[in-house]
Formats: sequence, C-alpha cells, structure tokens
Amino acid sequence: MNSNIYQWLEKKANLYEFDEVSITDTNLSDDTQNHLLNFLEFGYHGEMKWLEESVEKRLSPKKMWQNAESAIIFAKNYGPEHNPIGDISKIKSGNISVYARSKDYHSVMKGRLKQIASQFVSKFQGSVKVFVDTAPLMEKPLAVKSGIGWQGKHTNLVSKKFGSWLFLGVILTDAILPINGVSEDFCGTCRKCLDICPTNAFPSPYKLDARRCISYLTIEFDGIIETEYRKQIGNRIFGCDDCLAICPWNKFAQKASDTRMQLGQKPGLLPLSKLLALSDSEFRILFSGTPVRRAGYKKFIRNCLIAAGNSYDVTLIPLIIGYLDDETLFVQALAIWALRQLCEEDEFQRLKNDRNHSHKELVKEWNANK
Repeated sequence: MNSNIYQWLEKKANLYEFDEVSITDTNLSDDTQNHLLNFLEFGYHGEMKWLEESVEKRLSPKKMWQNAESAIIFAKNYGPEHNPIGDISKIKSGNISVYARSKDYHSVMKGRLKQIASQFVSKFQGSVKVFVDTAPLMEKPLAVKSGIGWQGKHTNLVSKKFGSWLFLGVILTDAILPINGVSEDFCGTCRKCLDICPTNAFPSPYKLDARRCISYLTIEFDGIIETEYRKQIGNRIFGCDDCLAICPWNKFAQKASDTRMQLGQKPGLLPLSKLLALSDSEFRILFSGTPVRRAGYKKFIRNCLIAAGNSYDVTLIPLIIGYLDDETLFVQALAIWALRQLCEEDEFQRLKNDRNHSHKELVKEWNANK
C-alpha cells in the first residue's frame, strides 16, 4: 500500500475535483492543543458554546475516534474571479463572503469524500470516517502537519499554490499510512492581514478574538451588534474576506474552476434595495443551496440594515421603516440605527415620536447619537 497510496489518492482527488491531497498522522502537538485551550480561556469564542462543549474531542482526533491512525487531507481551491477587496466600496450592495457565493461546500465536498472513502476501503481495507467542518476536528492543524499549507497570522490556512482560498475535508482511517512533512510558515514579517482588519479582531499574530470578527458578528452572533462595530462592518452582510484577500500569497492563487460548485445566479453582490425587500420565503429561495441560509432570515436582515445605514442611500428609508415594528428585537434596533444614519433630524424625531417603545435597548437606540 505504501508504494501506490499517494498515486491512487492523487488520481481520485483529480477525478473528484480536489486540488490537493496529503496524509498525516492524527497526533496534534501540545502547542496546537494549548492554542485551543487559550482561545477558550480568554473567551475569544464568544457565543460559539459548542467549542467549549466539544473541547476534549477537539484536542485529538483519537478522542473522537480512538482507532484513528491517519488523516487524509483534501483541499479545494475556491479562488474568486477578482480580488474581493474592491467589493467593499460598492456600498449600495450587500457584500457576501467569497466562500458563500457558491453552493454550500459542506454538502458538495462531503458527498465526494464519501465516494472516495468507500473506494479506499474497497481497495485498501480498514475503516474510515469523513469530515467536512461539521465535527469537532481541527482540520487546519492537520492540513499544516500534512504539508498542504501553514496557518497564517490571520489563523487561516495559506498555501503557496492557492493563497488563502482553500476548503478542507478529511478522511480519518485506522490504517497506518505514509505521511508527509509539516509545512513551513512563510508569513515572515508581513502583517497585512492583521492591519487590514476593520474591527481589530487580532490581539496578536496567530490569535483571533472571534467576538470582534465581522464573520462571527454577521453569521454566528445572535443579537444586537454593538455600535462600535457597525460602521466598520460597512456593506458586509455575510462574512468578511479582508484578511484573506490582502494576503500577498494570493498572487499565486488560481480562479476556482469547479463548475458543479457554481450557481446559476451568483448572489455575491446584490442591491440592498432588493435584499431588504425579501420575505422569509424569498430569502430561502434566493440563497437555496448556499451557506448564507445558515444565518437565517432575521440575522440576514439585521446585517442588511447595518449595510443600509452605511450606504448613504436615502431611497432605502421606506424599506427600513417597515422593520421598526418587526417582532425581533435586534431587527428593530438596527432599523432604528440605520434610520439615524440616513434620515434628516426632523424626520427621525417624527418616527421616534410615532412609536412608544419601552424596551431599554430600543430606547437606547432612539436616543443614541449619530
């Protein structure tokens, strides 16, 4: 098996449109484990309680499956057509992170990996388990151990071949396979990814405070986004690509070519006037099959209201007013904030006087400064 396993895997990776494949063992270093424990100890995970609940399993693949001996790492390039940094300036449109502009990679990749895993068992025997970012498995450290890339100062994987644009999937097996060496860190003295972050989410290199991260705030966080982050969010309504897009290694990145991942209508940059007019059912239809549905309709509208407040587009005011009476508190709160940014003072005061809000959070929004 040792002599032909890589040849076989590379053939399968190519057949199923993966761009890299490599193998490592399932032992994570003390540094990797301590990094996770420190992340949780400082509370950097915010409301992502599942990280706390599954921490023991995350510390080692063997704690999740005791028979796991080898990890086969598959990487898939999702490089965009153009650098998405420029999309930040299109303030009348809602800006969706590059990874969410195509079909949900979880389902697409997992289906392909299951087929490869089944064929692996038929050819080489043993048992396997397949993972694509849906289980307490630390894929990025495993990818580093396998040599596919290194974790940059933004904590994401970076590859010499594909820059920062890689999805990861893992097949764990009880077979002992030949492994590759660990990837070297090529970040050097560069800190562009740290400096570009709009919300200063990096306390130091290689450390992320998710509570300040726009991706966390627009996808994971379920509540009223703090005032200090709203202007910095700009037109980002689902995720943020800044720290990925600025990476100098992206000069080697390649445009993704997997046609089966693409959508007929690309929802990456749509007018806020259209997005704010969506009903719940229309939202689910428009973003069917994409990761955007993960946020849910209400959080998505909340994010769009923040983008509207940053748009300078007064034509959105009638649409925003419609959310003042929404049953969800964080939607009401951000509608008030958006109107504060767009309305003339007399119009804003009229809207305020027309409503008798008693909830302290809404009173706070009505009385806040612009």
